[in-house]
Amino acid sequence: MNIENEFDFEGENRIVSAAASPEDGQDMDTSLRPKTLDEYIGQDKNKENLKVYIEAAKQRGGALDHVLLFGPPGLGKTTLANIIANEMGVNIHVTSGPAIEKQGDLAALLTNLSKGDVLFIDEIHRLPRQVEEILYPAMEDYALDIIIGNGPSARSLRIDLARFTLIGATTRSGQVVQPLRDRFGIHLKLDLYTPEQLATIVKRSAGILGIEIDESGAYEIASRSRGTPRIANRLLNRTRDFAQVHGNGRITSELASYALERLEIDKLGLDNTDRRMLQVIIQFYHGGPVGLDTLAATIGEEAITLEDVYEPYLMQIGFLSRTQRGRCVTELAYKHLGIPYPASPPQGGSGQIDIFNA
Repeated sequence: MNIENEFDFEGENRIVSAAASPEDGQDMDTSLRPKTLDEYIGQDKNKENLKVYIEAAKQRGGALDHVLLFGPPGLGKTTLANIIANEMGVNIHVTSGPAIEKQGDLAALLTNLSKGDVLFIDEIHRLPRQVEEILYPAMEDYALDIIIGNGPSARSLRIDLARFTLIGATTRSGQVVQPLRDRFGIHLKLDLYTPEQLATIVKRSAGILGIEIDESGAYEIASRSRGTPRIANRLLNRTRDFAQVHGNGRITSELASYALERLEIDKLGLDNTDRRMLQVIIQFYHGGPVGLDTLAATIGEEAITLEDVYEPYLMQIGFLSRTQRGRCVTELAYKHLGIPYPASPPQGGSGQIDIFNA
């Protein structure tokens, strides 16, 4: 049996993927982003604390302390970095960890910063280790230590930098090395949004894009958006297409439900790919436990894709659990899929297929 063909996994090319996609449209994405903390919806505790930090920094006439933003993708880390720069009245310079390959790349960025400017590094956990070494004195002492020459003639040159604010964003805070993490004075964890918060975001986005939508339609989209604003905005645009072709252009609860069912996104925000992954574990591994590498080989995906793309939401809603032996599908998932839960579920079994009875 060709399991890879039967289950046809699609990686991150899904409408409910929280990863940024070219299909989102850069212009649309920029227009929907709030510009101030008052416009920013959700993350209330972080927002209130940020107002204090920013006001205090402005009163002192200095730069804001370095900020580390972490949490699942699609929650607004880049948006929040731009808001911080806007609230401080300074420029923002945007880059990413993988884009900074050499120490010279980072040195060029740092020396071009003016007083108070924000340097935003997305995916900061992917910075090369040799680059991190020159970032430490830059964050602490606002200076660059550069080695000129080689061998016995080598000498150290220190270059003073303008006082700046580094904002680092990461979806994997555990991979940010401790020396780097300790140099951030402000740590902000972004949490998943509630359906009510997402409904407010959907209505705001609809107003900007000129889409007619009622309260129930906005909530229907929000409740299937997996707690993520990026997904909510993406579903809003796809639902608008159905409203124009199969309705009168207005998004109602019935129209939104029809559109999302056509997109195979169920009431909990699971798409066909999520359901098939759970079915693979149930059908071939009797509900688990099954090791990550074994599961990845079975469905023809990389282990890191399963861990970063598929698993987080399934674990958040209690459909998948991790044990020392591997991944297990829970009773809640069986009920959602309409599959009878076994009377004697396996307890720490091998998770291997019986090739003679499969």
